[in-house]
Amino acid sequence: MMWSPDLFSNSPNISDPLSEVVRLLHPRAVFARIISGKGNWAVRYSEYGLPSFCIMLDGSCLLAVDCHQPITINAGDFILLPTTPAFTLASFVPAPPVYLDPNKIVNVSSELRYGEPEGPADMRSLGGSFVFDSPDQGLLVSLLPKVVHVQNSQRLSRLVQMVGEESADQKPGSEFVMSRLLELLLVEAMRSVATENAPPGLLRGLGDERLARALTQMHARINYAWSVDELAKIATLSRSAFFERFRRMVGVAPMEYLLAWRIEIAKELLSDNKLTVSEIAERVGYGSSSAFSVAFSRYVGKPPSQFAR
Repeated sequence: MMWSPDLFSNSPNISDPLSEVVRLLHPRAVFARIISGKGNWAVRYSEYGLPSFCIMLDGSCLLAVDCHQPITINAGDFILLPTTPAFTLASFVPAPPVYLDPNKIVNVSSELRYGEPEGPADMRSLGGSFVFDSPDQGLLVSLLPKVVHVQNSQRLSRLVQMVGEESADQKPGSEFVMSRLLELLLVEAMRSVATENAPPGLLRGLGDERLARALTQMHARINYAWSVDELAKIATLSRSAFFERFRRMVGVAPMEYLLAWRIEIAKELLSDNKLTVSEIAERVGYGSSSAFSVAFSRYVGKPPSQFAR
């Protein structure tokens, strides 16, 4: 039977590329703690390197990330720093900064207080960092700008409120619930930058209605022998217009993107050690294990069997 772009248009099993990325990353919170401030204060954090977040629960403060304009964080806002460069967090009245090493406070579970130690806080936030079980943590960094600031989102506000309540109550199962909530916050942050303001990549492509159709189908049928012509028809663009638009918005040519995503899926399957190399080759669209091994080795730098070990 000949393939048609309409064949899967109403299928309930169409893959959501954004959900796939989050699932592939296996995110979890390595730590999360209440951070508060009172009076005039400033703290200067050195570079951390791992993804970190800040959820403003009450009040507001200033965030100045190196090489970026300072921004005001208000109650309900969510900040994500995919690589966490050095930054300064401060009250609105200037104060000499206290220098902190993020690596030395990761294992501290008690509330962190800035400024005056006593009295009701002017600012309360939940700060922490993500860790990813995926072997390719750089996948998140490649998708997002260096500073993600989500505000004026009712969905986000509800999630922030739930995170604050869960953090305060510490009921049985709190660690699991907190992990799921932070996963949802990560998805919401990624959704917020799925526009032309995002760096070239999957999120920017998903912000383009026509390219989103093609990307969704590519993810839905990763084992299909896609051609640029077929993908262009899904996007209702000419072949040349689709190719140029895809490369400009996603950052690579369509077939390069498909190869990269097939390799990412293959890495996960190899890490699970539940399928043979030939089974994985078929799962990600290769007619033989030898063809898959050649493509995998060229892309990763080692053959599939060695990667699995």
